[in-house]
Amino acid sequence: MERTCILLLLLSTLVYSTLGQSGDISLPASLSVSPDRSQFFEYESVSLSCEVQGNSTGWRVVRNSERGILSECNTDWGKQQGSSCNVSLIPSDSGVYWCVSGSGEHSNAVNITVPAGAMILESPALPVTEGDSLTLRCRYPGTPSNLTADFYKDGSLIRTETTGEMTIPAVSKSDEGLYKCTNSEGESPESWMTVTDLSLSDLSLPASLSVSPDRSQFFEYESVSLSCEVQGNSTGWRVVRNSERGILSECNTDWGKQQGSSCNVSLIPSDSGVYWCVSGSGEHSNAVNITVHAGAVILESPALPVTEGDSVTLRCRYQGTPSDLTTDFYKDGSLIRAETTGEMTIPAVSKSDEGLYKCTNSEGESPESWMTVTAVPVLSMSLPRLLCSLLVGSPYLLVTIILLVKYCRSRAQGGTRKTHQDQLGDHVEEE
Repeated sequence: MERTCILLLLLSTLVYSTLGQSGDISLPASLSVSPDRSQFFEYESVSLSCEVQGNSTGWRVVRNSERGILSECNTDWGKQQGSSCNVSLIPSDSGVYWCVSGSGEHSNAVNITVPAGAMILESPALPVTEGDSLTLRCRYPGTPSNLTADFYKDGSLIRTETTGEMTIPAVSKSDEGLYKCTNSEGESPESWMTVTDLSLSDLSLPASLSVSPDRSQFFEYESVSLSCEVQGNSTGWRVVRNSERGILSECNTDWGKQQGSSCNVSLIPSDSGVYWCVSGSGEHSNAVNITVHAGAVILESPALPVTEGDSVTLRCRYQGTPSDLTTDFYKDGSLIRAETTGEMTIPAVSKSDEGLYKCTNSEGESPESWMTVTAVPVLSMSLPRLLCSLLVGSPYLLVTIILLVKYCRSRAQGGTRKTHQDQLGDHVEEE
């Protein structure tokens, strides 16, 4: 009984922590497609909209064309209206589309194909959820449009339909794959259909951007190496940025030198901006903010998130001599400490240390930089620390555990009384 109760307590704790953490990795915006199709005939129109939780100001639609050109709506394609983009399509508009904010946040990516031929497969551009009903249509622009069609998945014929459309009453993960159709007039391009099962694993980022040295501020003419660390093959991944002037571009254009999936940059002030990695299919990494200061003082603080419990040292650097001047450190605009060595150490950072930092000394003031603190992964915590952090964070979990403890105690007391009664019964029978 005691083991069962302990398992119940751990299970309730882990379920809560998993659900609690799932929101931390959800995307801040989603790209909607109207009509929701991945293939279009030439000269048809599509509306692409950035649906954002909160204020959508500063969000815009970007694309990576089949020719590998990264650009944003309202340049040489599309018409931007707020956070939406309306496109009258031609074959060169085929590519991967997504939303991006000024701070480098991004949405899901959607693949759109505009063939020059006479056949398309009407399949959803956006993921479909397990259990939903789905209809695929083989469209021909002539008359009749509903010719008998063969439907293929991953290169194999799966069904022939005289109506030109195929319905899957309840899609499952096994229906995910590459679809196309053929009829007497020709063959459609292939399109990938994604089926989501709402699992947490679908929300994790496929790549991470590393920064060497790990700093968010640099002096002019210093160098930084930005690398895309990918699970599996990194081919096709590249570093892109949104500059402080709002110009979206990729490494090896007018800045940086691309080497594989890394980008080496000799920095000047116009290189200040938000950097991230993107693949040819529109997948993306975390975003990192880098500031290049033309002044005499910078704050050396980590560009990447730090984990709760880690030791972090912030350094106020002066380009001249001596470099270790007495320094005042500020967080969120308030003085927090003065150090004669020019550096400040936080032995074990916590979530309360997250914020906007800067430093000042007799030679000047650094720009401000945000330091992000991430929670310790649940499964790497000790049990006492895990329970304490979760109990503080959720009164609902606390009530659940109290009820479980009461249940365990009542069962234990019931078991003791039953044992005592059995012993009395045995004693009576002996008499």
